[in-house]
Amino acid sequence: MAGASSFILSLLALLTLLPHPSFAGDIRHYKFDIKLQNVTRLCKTKSMITVNGKYPGPRILAREGDNLLINVTNYVSNNISIHWHGIRQLQTGWADGPAYITQCPIQTGQSYVYNFTIIGQRGTLWWHAHISWIRSTLHGAIIILPKRGIPYPFPKPYKEAPIIFGEWFNADTQAIIRQALQNGGGPNVSDAYTINGLPGLLYNCSKKDTYKLKVKPGKTYLLRLINAALNDELFFSIANHTLTVVEVDAIYVKPFETKTLLITPGQTTNVLLKTKSSSPLADFLMLARPYATGQGTFDNTTVAGLLKYKGSRKNLPLFRPILPALNDTKFATNFTKRLRSLANSQFPANVPQKIDKRFYFTVGLGTNPCNLNNQTCQGPNGTKFSASINNVSFVLPRTALLQSHFFGKSKDVYSSNFPYSPSKWFNFTGNPPNNTMVSNGTKTLVLPFNTQVELVLQDTSILGIESHPFHLHGFNFFVVGQGFGNYDPTNDPNKFNLKDPVERNTVGVPPGGWVAIRFLADNPGVWFMHCHLEVHTSWGLKMAWVVLDGDLPNQKLHPPPADLPKC
Repeated sequence: MAGASSFILSLLALLTLLPHPSFAGDIRHYKFDIKLQNVTRLCKTKSMITVNGKYPGPRILAREGDNLLINVTNYVSNNISIHWHGIRQLQTGWADGPAYITQCPIQTGQSYVYNFTIIGQRGTLWWHAHISWIRSTLHGAIIILPKRGIPYPFPKPYKEAPIIFGEWFNADTQAIIRQALQNGGGPNVSDAYTINGLPGLLYNCSKKDTYKLKVKPGKTYLLRLINAALNDELFFSIANHTLTVVEVDAIYVKPFETKTLLITPGQTTNVLLKTKSSSPLADFLMLARPYATGQGTFDNTTVAGLLKYKGSRKNLPLFRPILPALNDTKFATNFTKRLRSLANSQFPANVPQKIDKRFYFTVGLGTNPCNLNNQTCQGPNGTKFSASINNVSFVLPRTALLQSHFFGKSKDVYSSNFPYSPSKWFNFTGNPPNNTMVSNGTKTLVLPFNTQVELVLQDTSILGIESHPFHLHGFNFFVVGQGFGNYDPTNDPNKFNLKDPVERNTVGVPPGGWVAIRFLADNPGVWFMHCHLEVHTSWGLKMAWVVLDGDLPNQKLHPPPADLPKC
């Protein structure tokens, strides 16, 4: 009988390499070879980890309903995993990608086929490495077109262009974070921001490495913006041009015009650019620089691209946009408040109305004791910087949480007692407590299938107020409310927008404030939630949800694939 059971389990695993039952579109094959590549920027050549030798990595193009089979082979000495950021992964959590959460990483010389179907999604998403700081060079765009015959709910663009914001480090990012975690201080910042891998003409020795967007007059272009920067939210603007926001995180929104937009790490934003009716006698800079509310973790320089009209002369006057100040929280707040779901019959806003479980998570920085022998660490008062949710700094396990959950072997891997709310209450955005120490553990929260969840994320002032872009794997959520100061559970819910709140997968927690989100836990598996500032993730600002199977076959997690990497 044991042999028969083993055969059945192996057969089920092999079946997961076939198109999924929900598959209704094309099968699209991609091959990702992870290799070292010499790349030169700012007059410095460095060997970096790339996919297929490209930086940024190759673009994935698909349609809603397509089945993707992406064969990733690791030819470098680092362990690798790839996350398909924003893809719902319905019943296919094994393909989500965060290392030690849904899979063990792909080791040197090994391969893994990520197999998933795009269900009910269209727009701009992205993929990136999800282990340590390797995503600084390992990332690329995911462009999901609507089903054939289904138009965009906005004017059809003449052309489309992905614009990926990133960060260039002259040093090895792995060495940077390794040193920071060892000495307990903040990591060194990047040497430049990039647009599609190019720092632009405002940096020394970088004029030739400038992204150029060449356009025709009187046309509409769709710009697919992706913030792949490690540690910085960014303002973006194009001189003398207005942008129309039409989509965020692969969800259509009510269109609105803006000269400048804000995009946090992890977020995507689609905008329409209407060019001038005739070729102007000028070129136009497209600039991005940080919105920074924290201390010492950001580069305050500016990346530049160039908008040029086709047929224009050389050496034309160059116009430059005016960006908000580095700490312009007022602009950031006003911009995010303008985002609203379409909420129509074709694209409804299915906001959970009857909440089954409410959670209150405090998020912010803290400290851990220094573990250097006979030395002090570089964090506050000789400690190590740490970060936590409800004072729990997440510790990555040595084996994947999803495997432990699926096979009923969670003992000694993780506990299911993550706190619903803070164990100690204080004025979270006022005078901080004297004790900045956090606890450490691998803890999860368990949700029955189809639980309607309301979660309030509250920033704290323990080591200074700071904005935190939070990403939830496996789900979209609705941003029903946000504000500054401490969340008021009596009065603030009366102001919630339950009609047309923006739906997305990554949201910024305001500095010294809170954000309230709602989602339906209709996707079985283990799902990571974390700050998308990589330094905060490295310090433990993360946790995981366990969503149990439902009763029906289409409400259960599929068995693991046969080639799932082993730890």
